[in-house]
Amino acid sequence: MEPLYQQTHKQVHEIQSHMGRLETADKQSLHLVENEIQARIDQIFSHLERLEILSSKEPPNKRQNAKLRVDQLKYDVQHLQTALRNFQHQRYAREEQERQREELLSRTFTTNGTQKKILDIANMLGLSNTVMRLIEKRAFQDKYFMIGGMLLTCVVMFLVVHYLT
Repeated sequence: MEPLYQQTHKQVHEIQSHMGRLETADKQSLHLVENEIQARIDQIFSHLERLEILSSKEPPNKRQNAKLRVDQLKYDVQHLQTALRNFQHQRYAREEQERQREELLSRTFTTNGTQKKILDIANMLGLSNTVMRLIEKRAFQDKYFMIGGMLLTCVVMFLVVHYLT
């Protein structure tokens, strides 16, 4: 168990040093470094499975210590795996931001088409305002016709009742 543990422990430290290379790698070699780190992490996980089996076969007085050492290695590798995923997530977010930025910069904004649309909308709103003013004027006039008609009806009704009864 001890040689496999030492080898796995050494690989964990190598991965930690490779994580530093992620920050300085150029875009072309970045994927290669990520893939290499992921392959080593996968290899360490297989070693850890073997170490767990071997630690359970240790003598009772050494078993607890062996399991603790394997658990510590497992924790370290999981931490490295999480760090790699975080780095990849940040890289993807950066690439997406760069892509969106380039897309915005490549757009051409035409003022002629926009100006024509604005004038069309203004003309439509101007027509709408004119129509609204005509409707309001007509409603105002209709109110006086209605009041005049009501008064005329009342006068006719009064005259009919007064003279016919």
